[in-house]
Amino acid sequence: MNNVWLLSFVSFFTDMGTYMVTPLIPIFLASSGPIIIGIIDGVSEALTSLLKFVSGYVSDRSKKRKSLAILGYGLSGIGRIFLVIASSWVGVFVWKLIDRTGKGIRTAPRDAIISEAGGKRKQGRSFGLHQMMDMLGAAIGIGIAYLLLTMDGNKDFQSVFLYSMIPVGIGFCLLFAVKEKRENTKVISREPKAKPSWKKLNRDTKQLLLIIMLFTVANSSNSFLLLRATDLGISATSVLLLYLVLHLVASLFSYTSGAISDRFGHKVILTVGYILYGFVYIGFGMVSSITGLWLLFILYGFYIALTKGIEKSLVASSAPKDLKATSLGMYSMVTGIGLLPASLLTGWVWQEFGAASSFYLNGCIALVTALILYKVLSGNKQDLSTNE
Repeated sequence: MNNVWLLSFVSFFTDMGTYMVTPLIPIFLASSGPIIIGIIDGVSEALTSLLKFVSGYVSDRSKKRKSLAILGYGLSGIGRIFLVIASSWVGVFVWKLIDRTGKGIRTAPRDAIISEAGGKRKQGRSFGLHQMMDMLGAAIGIGIAYLLLTMDGNKDFQSVFLYSMIPVGIGFCLLFAVKEKRENTKVISREPKAKPSWKKLNRDTKQLLLIIMLFTVANSSNSFLLLRATDLGISATSVLLLYLVLHLVASLFSYTSGAISDRFGHKVILTVGYILYGFVYIGFGMVSSITGLWLLFILYGFYIALTKGIEKSLVASSAPKDLKATSLGMYSMVTGIGLLPASLLTGWVWQEFGAASSFYLNGCIALVTALILYKVLSGNKQDLSTNE
């Protein structure tokens, strides 16, 4: 589990730096409108997802997972410079593209290392631990941003962007302590190189990926949650506190959720997570008070804890051994394919029919997807978490 812990701390510091700036971006771009925010998030995340698939395939062929992870984290660090000097949405877009390119390169190889280190019986725990540290780092990063803005009189976003480079650098340095399995290089010379193919995945995994893609159509960028809070008159510092609580809740319950899924299976937990998302989004359409916003952000944190790590553990545990990173990359690509139209659709509906309509639409799609998920997983012969 040493690699799991190391990569968890790498993500802890990286997300600390990332989330010092992420919740400020929608506020920074508020005057540009919801469609611009949707385009920036949708395009950059779709690019990320495609790169995750390509990187996963390259990782499985070369078995050099660590070097790809180093390249990806390094690019994200360099891209931060463009955010520091940004003065409009164009500069933010350039930063986002470089940052998400780095994320696309590093994610699948990193997740494959975590899966291999955790072993067959600890997939949920391994990804749950990583998710917990990831979210904890994000929460602390948001807290630091809040303190910096308070000290600077709620005005100087650029200083926060600059300070965010420090934890990103620490996370990058920790990455070099990760140890890659040497036997991988021997296996690659004896076994035929696997090709990325949808046909190589089993039926249950294909069904799962298709359902996740449908759900992603309802899962627009979190920037719209922050924009909704701002739209209701919440100050920039209060928005940071809302996002802080969200990530603290997700961090506190991610490992527990993964451990429970390892013991009792994933079906019910994942379905409950999707249902919770649907009702939370409908709630964002109805909310009109600060108290209501606090409750919704807390419930959204529970949704993250119930779904993100479990989705990855499902894919990893069901994937063929020689296509583990490819399968995890395919999972990321599938989620990204839906994210672009989801963000564009949400931005368009928001602008044409109002914020409430966009949240009602996404919430209803999520509830329908939850019913499909439960029905499909109930029809499978075994819970994917038990696949070898």
